[in-house]
Amino acid sequence: MIQFRYIFAMLLTISLSACASGSNRPVVQQKGTPPIYQNPAPADTPITRSTRERPNPALVREIADLWRSFPGKTGIAVKRIDGEWEFGHRMDEYFPQQSVSKLWVAMTLLDKIDKGQASLSDPIRIGKEDLTVFYQPMAAEVEREGAVVKTVYTLLDKALASSDNTANDALLNHAGGPDAVRKFFAKHDLGKIRFGPGERLLQSGIAGVEWKQNLSYRRTFYTARANVPVERRRQALEAYLADPVDGASPQAIARALDKLARGELLSENSTRLLQSILSRTRSGPNRLKAGVPSDWEFLHKTGTGQVLGAVSTGYNDIGIMTAPDGTRYAVVVMLGDTTASIPERMRLMQSVTRAVARYHPG
Repeated sequence: MIQFRYIFAMLLTISLSACASGSNRPVVQQKGTPPIYQNPAPADTPITRSTRERPNPALVREIADLWRSFPGKTGIAVKRIDGEWEFGHRMDEYFPQQSVSKLWVAMTLLDKIDKGQASLSDPIRIGKEDLTVFYQPMAAEVEREGAVVKTVYTLLDKALASSDNTANDALLNHAGGPDAVRKFFAKHDLGKIRFGPGERLLQSGIAGVEWKQNLSYRRTFYTARANVPVERRRQALEAYLADPVDGASPQAIARALDKLARGELLSENSTRLLQSILSRTRSGPNRLKAGVPSDWEFLHKTGTGQVLGAVSTGYNDIGIMTAPDGTRYAVVVMLGDTTASIPERMRLMQSVTRAVARYHPG
């Protein structure tokens, strides 16, 4: 009996020692779920091609430090496309998308084109009754001419590469409206991604302004918003931030970018076209893009929300980084609300992409 107790005690000691010695290893999870790390290995741990299955612990720590030190509600997601890992912070929470949502409008319309229900050469008439708010370079041309006719392809370039709100709403109407975009989400099981009512109703609701079409002309909307009592604007903005009608989680967006890159959402031609336009994005050159090495490829879509006092909202950038060896990463940084200055926001985003590239095992 004494001998049995002695053997049992020895086995228990060996078992506990084995558990303790394995505490620095990543917890194994099912494919497709975020990796969870316990006491990541030191930064000088050798990194090999096995990082297809797990991220460099030093990268995980650096992103965590960036996230932890930045003021406001911040969401970050990094996903290795064609690999098995993803990680980030506040990955499953809803953040305002703002113009990031233009990407889903483009996908919905391109899906319709893939089905033969529309064409890149379709003409779309845009008049003063179609103008929206905020950034809409097309407005000057419409006001000068009274109305213009643009092809779907031209509007895709304006909506994505230039982030023109009027071009995007014209594409949205041609695609079938907000419900068509939501059906696209459901069809492809894109998870926690919402789509709002369109630019005019979205922005007027955030500002506590009742929408009227004359607000789309020149700076009329800004004047109307300035006349709204500050407390009412604050309440409207806080309600939006608490439950954004155009919200999406960083994880869902990263996974959607992964599906796009793999060719799982659109035809080969439409995928190539969309990626080509996104590679020419002119907005946000000092956000994520500024941290990407010059010999890497990068495509992205930005989003920028409204500002009230010292608080900026919906300041986002999402994209796909491609290393010289063809390895791809989906990167999502979403600032729900922050008091950080524009340069500080840009530095955060640049630091994220710079870190991803630095720890790439090339």
